Amino acid sequence: MPELTPFDDILRQAHIDAAVFALRPDYRALLIAVDGLVPGPSDDATEALLQEAEASARAALAQRPVEELPHMASWREAYRAFGAKPQRTRNSAEALLRRAESGLPRVNRLTDVYNALSVRHQIPLGGEDLSRYHGAPRLIRADGVENFDTAAGGEDLTEHPAAGEVVWCDDLGVTCRRWNWRQGRRTQLTDATTTALFILDALDPIHRRRPGRRRR
Repeated sequence: MPELTPFDDILRQAHIDAAVFALRPDYRALLIAVDGLVPGPSDDATEALLQEAEASARAALAQRPVEELPHMASWREAYRAFGAKPQRTRNSAEALLRRAESGLPRVNRLTDVYNALSVRHQIPLGGEDLSRYHGAPRLIRADGVENFDTAAGGEDLTEHPAAGEVVWCDDLGVTCRRWNWRQGRRTQLTDATTTALFILDALDPIHRRRPGRRRR
């Protein structure tokens, strides 16, 4: 039997609290841990991916407003269920789709890739620097005392989620607030990140792929 790697342990210990499934029984998450990434600033390859994503978003939004896209509408319902106002705190995919017409942000190679994929597939997708994690990732409904490191006005700031808010966290605190709204600074991807955790969030009407034979 192959020896387990630290990634195996992290993924095996990752946990979604029952209170989250009570809120949205249709919720699914895919967690992917990757090592040996080649970090760096935005480049020609990521520029091409972002331009393709922007074109995809313009085509989708020519048919209907972003809030009426089926998966975005489902996430808006999920946000309302734990007390957030989706008009003010939009899930990450909706926020990117809204920016696509004027231009998606160019951040760094890794962030550009997952932002482009998020827009193309209209699914919230986040990236975390796994070397900055302490313990395994967990999705919970917050008590309201957990720490979340962010910044405001150029100054470092520690916030606390609202009680009942859905948050991703590790042993040190919150890594992403309001399910997939805002990432903490401690675990954000940088130009030096080589080990990352990618989290893809889905609600109905995004369907699981049914198992079957692979085509050769």
